[in-house]
Amino acid sequence: MKQLELLYSGKAKSVYRTENPAELVIKFRDDITAFDGEKKDTLADKGSLNAGVSIFFFGLLEKNGIKTHYIRKIDDSTMVARNLTMIPLEVIVRNIAAGSIVKNYPIEKGTPLNPPVIVIDFKDDTHHDPMLNDDLIYALKLSTPDELRVIKQIALGVNNVLRDYLDGRGIDLVDFKLEFGKKDGIIYVGDEISMDSMRLWDKKTGESLDKDVYRTGLGDVITSYHRVARRIIDGH
Repeated sequence: MKQLELLYSGKAKSVYRTENPAELVIKFRDDITAFDGEKKDTLADKGSLNAGVSIFFFGLLEKNGIKTHYIRKIDDSTMVARNLTMIPLEVIVRNIAAGSIVKNYPIEKGTPLNPPVIVIDFKDDTHHDPMLNDDLIYALKLSTPDELRVIKQIALGVNNVLRDYLDGRGIDLVDFKLEFGKKDGIIYVGDEISMDSMRLWDKKTGESLDKDVYRTGLGDVITSYHRVARRIIDGH
């Protein structure tokens, strides 16, 4: 497969066209950012670790009947994905109160959220990804009511699969972000599912196993990513 011109470069991934209009090449870079890009570094192995976990989770979701954009792996940090029309929504599923929900609302960190809480943000850096409600989503024509219903159903289905799997690895799935895209009327899970887009806590110690290690300076984030990637993929 030929990797052609750069289509999009985000904070940590680059997306390229290919000779097949239905497929894209996605390269996970070693860049890491936090606080809307105010903090950033380049860390060796970070791209391959996030790519490996994302590819693993996409495979797990596909086995459980959830459609994703993933097609195949090229190398440790690169994959081929379906060329989707992306829906500009960031869908966050929260199982335990942490992060912005604790900062913005009167709820204590660590409070279980049952049923899970779905929060949806507008994926727009120029407006700093503000939170949306359903009426705003329809007013801005970001999604139809039927599409949004399907998106929420898929998000909760992903949550069930990932939460059960991680529970068996001694990890709490605190919250995570999903993005979605459309092709031929079908909605797929897109983007990535990695330590950059999830909040993970060790069940026994409460230790952070995700990007919060970088955000809050809790330790060496790459060491943490290596450890959690092994637990997720290899089970130890």
